[in-house]
Amino acid sequence: MSMIRDLRAVVRPSSRISLRKESGSYDPTRDPATATAVVDCAVYRDGRRLEPEGGQLTPQDAMRLVRRDGGFVWIGMHEPTEAEFAGIAREFGLHPLAVEDAVQAHQRPKLERYDDSLFTVFKTVHYLDHERLSATSEVVETGEVMCFTGRDFFITVRHGGQGSLRALRHRLQDDPELLAKGPSAVLHAIADHVVDGYIAVADAMQDDIDEVETKVFSPGRKGTPRGTDAGEIYQLKREVLEFKRAVAPLLRPMQLLSERPMRLVDPEIQKYFRDVADHVARVQEQVIGFDELLNSILQANLAQASVAQNEDMRKITSWAAIIAVPTMVCGVYGMNFDYMPETHWKYGYPVIVGVTVALCLGIHRTLKRNGWL
Repeated sequence: MSMIRDLRAVVRPSSRISLRKESGSYDPTRDPATATAVVDCAVYRDGRRLEPEGGQLTPQDAMRLVRRDGGFVWIGMHEPTEAEFAGIAREFGLHPLAVEDAVQAHQRPKLERYDDSLFTVFKTVHYLDHERLSATSEVVETGEVMCFTGRDFFITVRHGGQGSLRALRHRLQDDPELLAKGPSAVLHAIADHVVDGYIAVADAMQDDIDEVETKVFSPGRKGTPRGTDAGEIYQLKREVLEFKRAVAPLLRPMQLLSERPMRLVDPEIQKYFRDVADHVARVQEQVIGFDELLNSILQANLAQASVAQNEDMRKITSWAAIIAVPTMVCGVYGMNFDYMPETHWKYGYPVIVGVTVALCLGIHRTLKRNGWL
């Protein structure tokens, strides 16, 4: 169908799409004066949003409209409390365990099937721009998007300051034929949107790792590696680990959505989850590679620090060996004995000084030829 042929172009950002800004319905922040966490609530029938005359619908009114005339309702929420979510949970018959996870957040990516709904957890990842990487730099910021998918409803619960779905909702509304496929089309769009964010973060993180690698192996003075602060590498490893926790658990849920027939997922939409799973697998391989590369960079940096310390110790030892010659000579002739060879000789002083300088120069030349100086 024509709806399917350009599916990815619909759910991804495009410069040709003008993002409308409407008042009220699309306000991404919660009004402090209201006791609701609902960001947007809309009914879609035949792929088109129904605009009520009396303003924005309540979840209860939207569900009554769907049960009477058909279509599905899409409710977006941001960090609801247990009390704020309780009424919606009862209205849509959501499982208590899924409701608890959605309210408390801090869940790992997963897919759970209940009698009449699917519960999906996505970790959103946002790259934080920074002028230079340091031992305290934050590279990624994570949030969560929980999705309840039913036969005639779709509920998103978002946690964290990043990962707004407002622009995505607009893009989907610009393709009624896609939205006509129901809640599973929205689930795919969100999955693809989240994974596209992973790809962007992975590319940006690759630049940071390249920068650290260049600093470790770039030559310092006299052609020796200068190295970098090990704290920067440890910090980057921590950020990679946080990124890995978001990506790795998501692969299995995407494979299940693409491989196993599910009555809540449209068959024409299901095959597109395979593409999302492939992208998750690719990002996962990148993240594993980042972790291994940072281990190697850290070991190389520590080895360079050890080599630099050895070089310093060799130089100190070399100069100590050179200084030992005049110290020994002066020590011998500084002893208070009356009968010592050459003590009263006219040329004794210049000869001793000359021999001392010659020995020091010989030792210096030998050490330098052997690379100690």
